[in-house]
Amino acid sequence: MTVNAAKLLDSRAAQVRAQLERVLPPVSARPRRLHEALRYAALSEGKRVRPALTLLACEAVGGKTLEAMPAALAVELVHTYSLVHDDLPCMDDDTMRRGRPTCHVRYDEGTALLAGDALLTMAFEVLASNGRPSGVRAARRLTAVAWLAEAAGSKGMVGGQADDVEQGGRTPDLPTLESINARKSGKLIAVSCRLGAYLGGGTPAQVEALYAYGRAVGLLFQIVDDILDGDGYAKLLGASQARREAEAVHRRAVGALGKLGRKGLPLARLADLILNRER
Repeated sequence: MTVNAAKLLDSRAAQVRAQLERVLPPVSARPRRLHEALRYAALSEGKRVRPALTLLACEAVGGKTLEAMPAALAVELVHTYSLVHDDLPCMDDDTMRRGRPTCHVRYDEGTALLAGDALLTMAFEVLASNGRPSGVRAARRLTAVAWLAEAAGSKGMVGGQADDVEQGGRTPDLPTLESINARKSGKLIAVSCRLGAYLGGGTPAQVEALYAYGRAVGLLFQIVDDILDGDGYAKLLGASQARREAEAVHRRAVGALGKLGRKGLPLARLADLILNRER
């Protein structure tokens, strides 16, 4: 079976974007400026790797896309909220995101802050209510809500960001860097896979395998980012050693898919794409 990972990612990203168009409040509904900002942030161009991983993990255990779509939307909404808040002047103070003005530049700081709040809240609304009927039991949706909340909160993404802020722009030592990255970016990527496998009806062993894959892919994504930017791992280890580390993590990610057989191949090819990306 030949798998074109780039086309696969584009296909799943398009599915997610179409569903985001449906669930996001229309601009015609009050408060109009806030809803316009939500749509501006959430519907911007992007690879949507996290929700794609959710859908592909679901498919890898024999599930249907419909079963995992609410979770895919939820992780994308959480990710988008984090970008909106990260770009604020009190955090990274970025003025451009994905080739256009950041949310607080396009609107204003207060609107961007509220837009991030609304996106985060909406993520759990979508996941708990499950959007369109999908056959996923309420008990499973409740577990999914708890997993996503943990990954996004002080034990995960927000906690990693807090520790990063404490560094004050300094490059941390390797153990601190790994701890920050595992939570700041890795947790959401890992839980994306875990949610897809779980909501798709995977066995406990399959869910754990895909969670392990997600943890490895999250680390791989960060190391490659650092190599491209000359930052983080590349600054601490040197570009050559960082590349060897990325290759080792890639092998770990692909190895975690062993129990899935051929159904794990799309995710293996996606790991290849992440390892070899140029931006």
